[in-house]
Amino acid sequence: MEFKHKHVVVTGGSSGIGAAIVQKFVEEGAFVHVLDVSIPDANTSSQVAYHECNIAQQAAVQQIVDQIVTRHPLHILVNNAGIAYVGKLEDTSEADLDRLYSVNIKGVYNCLYAVIPHFKQQGGGVILNIASVAGSVGIAGRFAYSMTKGAVLAMTYSVAKDYLQANIRCNAISPARIHTPFVDGFIAKHYPGQEQNMLAQLAASQPIGRMGTPEEVAHLAVFLCSDKAGFITGTDYPIDGGFIKLNS
Repeated sequence: MEFKHKHVVVTGGSSGIGAAIVQKFVEEGAFVHVLDVSIPDANTSSQVAYHECNIAQQAAVQQIVDQIVTRHPLHILVNNAGIAYVGKLEDTSEADLDRLYSVNIKGVYNCLYAVIPHFKQQGGGVILNIASVAGSVGIAGRFAYSMTKGAVLAMTYSVAKDYLQANIRCNAISPARIHTPFVDGFIAKHYPGQEQNMLAQLAASQPIGRMGTPEEVAHLAVFLCSDKAGFITGTDYPIDGGFIKLNS
C-alpha cells in the first residue's frame, strides 16, 4: 500500500488505459481524482472522485486542481487523456488539427501548468505522460496524432530538466496498439462484419503477436510513479511488444 494517503490526478480516467491506471492506483491505496469529459453514472469506489472537465480549457483545469489542493496535498499527475485521428497530412483538415492539438498538446500543458506550482510549493511530485510509439517512429496515416504525441515527449523531457531541482520527476510511457473499447468501437464502425479479421491483423502487426492490455500499461504507470522508480526521470518507456526495435 505504498500509495496510501497519496492523491493522484488521472486525466481521461473513465475508460480504456486511463480506467486501468485508476483501478491499479486504487488497489495500491491511493485516492484518485479523475478529470474527464464523460464520467460514470455511478461511482462504486470511495477512493475515486470524478470531475467533469474538458482539459482543453485551462480555467476549468486550474479551478479543479486548486479545489483539490485546498483539501489535500497532490502527489502525482498522470496525463492520460487524448484523442486519436487516422489520416495522412492531406487528409487532415485545419479543424482536425486544432481538435487534436487542443486535447493532446494544450490539454497536457494545461494540466502541467496547473499542477507544477503546487508540486514546487510542497517540495516535489511525480508526473507521468502517456505518449505513443507514434511519437517516436513513422506510422502510416497518423500525421496529426503522431505530431501531438511527439510534442508530449518533448514536454516530458523539458519538464524533467527544468524542474529536477524542485524534486519533480517526469517520465512518459509510449504504448503501441492496446486493446481498448476504443479499438473495438473503431473497428465496428469502419469495418462492420470484419471485426475478427481486423483484430487479427492488429495483433499480427505487433512482433509479440498480440495487442497489449490496459492493465499492462497500468502496472508500468504505477511503478514509474512509485518511490521504487525514484531514480528515473526524463525517460520514455515504450510498452510495445517489440514494435519499435523488432518490427523491421
